[in-house]
Amino acid sequence: MTTAHVTCPLCEATCGLEVTIDEKNLITRVRGDREDVFSQGYICPKGASLGALHHDPDRLTAPLVKRDGEFVEVTWDEAFTEIDNRLRPIIDEYGKDAVAVYSGNPTVHNAALVLYGRVFFKALGTKNFYTATTVDQMPKHFSSGYLFGDPQTIPVADLDRTEHLLILGANPLVSNGSLMTAADVRGRLRGIQKRGGRIVVLDPRRTRTAQLADEHHAIRPGTDALFLFALVNVLFAEHRVNPGEHVNGVEEVRALAEPFTPEAVAPATGIDAAEIRRIALDLADAGRAAVYGRMGTTTQSYGTIASWLVDVANTLTGNLDREGGVMFPLPAAWKPRRSSPFTSGRWTSRVRGYPEVLGELPVATLADEIETPGKGQIRALVTISGNPALSTPNSARLTEALRQLDFMVSLDVYLNETTRHADVILPGPSPLERPHYDVALYTLAVRNVANWTPATLDTDLPQEWVTLLRMAGIAAGQGPDVDVAAFDTMVAGETARRTGVELSLAEGRTGPARMIDLMLRGGPYGLKLADLEAAPHGIDLGALKPRLPEVLTTASGKVELAPDAITKDVPRLRAELDKAPDGGLLLIGRRHLSSNNSWMHNLTPLVRGGNRCTVQVHPDDASRLGLTDGGLASVTSRAGKLEAPVEVTDDVRPGVVSMPHGWGHDVDGMRTKVATAHAGVNSNLVADETLLDVPSGNAVLNGIPVEVAPV
Repeated sequence: MTTAHVTCPLCEATCGLEVTIDEKNLITRVRGDREDVFSQGYICPKGASLGALHHDPDRLTAPLVKRDGEFVEVTWDEAFTEIDNRLRPIIDEYGKDAVAVYSGNPTVHNAALVLYGRVFFKALGTKNFYTATTVDQMPKHFSSGYLFGDPQTIPVADLDRTEHLLILGANPLVSNGSLMTAADVRGRLRGIQKRGGRIVVLDPRRTRTAQLADEHHAIRPGTDALFLFALVNVLFAEHRVNPGEHVNGVEEVRALAEPFTPEAVAPATGIDAAEIRRIALDLADAGRAAVYGRMGTTTQSYGTIASWLVDVANTLTGNLDREGGVMFPLPAAWKPRRSSPFTSGRWTSRVRGYPEVLGELPVATLADEIETPGKGQIRALVTISGNPALSTPNSARLTEALRQLDFMVSLDVYLNETTRHADVILPGPSPLERPHYDVALYTLAVRNVANWTPATLDTDLPQEWVTLLRMAGIAAGQGPDVDVAAFDTMVAGETARRTGVELSLAEGRTGPARMIDLMLRGGPYGLKLADLEAAPHGIDLGALKPRLPEVLTTASGKVELAPDAITKDVPRLRAELDKAPDGGLLLIGRRHLSSNNSWMHNLTPLVRGGNRCTVQVHPDDASRLGLTDGGLASVTSRAGKLEAPVEVTDDVRPGVVSMPHGWGHDVDGMRTKVATAHAGVNSNLVADETLLDVPSGNAVLNGIPVEVAPV
């Protein structure tokens, strides 16, 4: 028996795991690493399933090429030759924009994909770049970009020192934190209460987080921005504004907030005006306090304004960059500083004219770009660890669009709802067969830590960074036999140049290990990879510290609290005050602790228990509509229709129905036996691809108007 200590790559918590391996290389036990500097032994069901993922018999271990409609295993050289023979002619005839890329959520949990994906994307040079970000969190990047100058500069709640936490549209006890890397969220939230602090949750559902909280307010879906504007209105009216230094635009925000009184927003939000006023004053008077918003605030029609107002509230109460408020992490690995302030709209989508944000277009318009003939039509698609045929709005339409492509390549370990449409599938190693460092997630951590995981087990599969460099060679016209070692050294050399570190200092290393070594050496703590290799439980770099103004990259060098790119959308929100709620049902999503979007449903330990894909309905609505607990109901929207079992519960407010996302594994052509046996229902069949947050292009997945009827 041997024991390895690894960082879990299956969600944002980055927990340390202790993995036991027998003499046959079988994973016999996975438990929390009690010595891990960040998670201190915490583990969730996803981390415990790491062995099941590694041993999953459905996980692909050889490239597949579709021949006469059937997938056959081929050698790696044959697979890359097939890609070169079919992708290059499309680029040569129709241009680079004829090829699109979709990068999925697992990408951010994989150091090789984070570091080398950009090499492939740059070589491809397409403007048709799509990711899971536009069905998840783009409003937060958009608002952060204009407030702080960089869309990756996102303040996180200082959970370990705050005395008052206001949570909107987030369920961190189940998500394990999201855009807020925090192991053992339950322990950290209980710590707030043990310190005498309070937790207040606004959510249309009584989630597990809401059950733990001191207060829960069942806000009407899609109205978080109205509530937050009323909160800001109260702060000004009651003279509780103290933004501190380095802030522009306070008076502009004051003027914008004037119409949004608690009385004005109460009918729409469903929260009494007196309660809104009390919540605002409690926040202002709490001392160390933080406002945190997540999926419920970003995946709605006013996602950007809601995301912006979260940070406006933190700033006006003096809690931005303050211990116990919201703070900016200082990751150990070098992070490039923007040379110019963030801007968006550098190009627009061809069919619907949506502006680019963060180098990508809204995935909600991907089907348009495939279906619509003309110059710039997408004819080929590369997906990287993503399942857009399941995870994007009106997924049935996108599925049909995928059938129209001339060519498709997928980098994925499963033959799933999306990759079944591919012509070539290139698998990668399991998490235990590759090294790992959380490049992206440590920039969002509630405590500064660093941990390196070497590959635990050997594999015959090429590492994903090698696959991406060969793909980059094809995209650049160098063919499938590019000199990977030379290419890797060139990429590392550019990283060395940008970090100001001599490339020779990382001599003897290749791939992500060399890149991380260079980035650590160029980082703020003077670390090198050898330091992390000598610390298998990680290195604790301390609590978050104030970082203003050095973290800002706005043109003024200050926090721009009222940027025009955001505030010009306020009149659209203002018009909502004149609308009375129509009494119709609104669909929202929900999370499960044993699930992370669509990509771990083929593991038996994570799909045990009862049917999770129910339509939760309040008893009053069930009685009115003739729905019975356990009975079947149809859910219909403009985009489509589905059927699912009913779950009658007062955990949802009246007028709201709730379904989980990421399910619906009941289509032909997949090789995922466990997922197929626990198919569930795809809620994105009724998500409307025409409903977007205007500034950011993020899909609206919460607050979708639906009709529900018994079947």
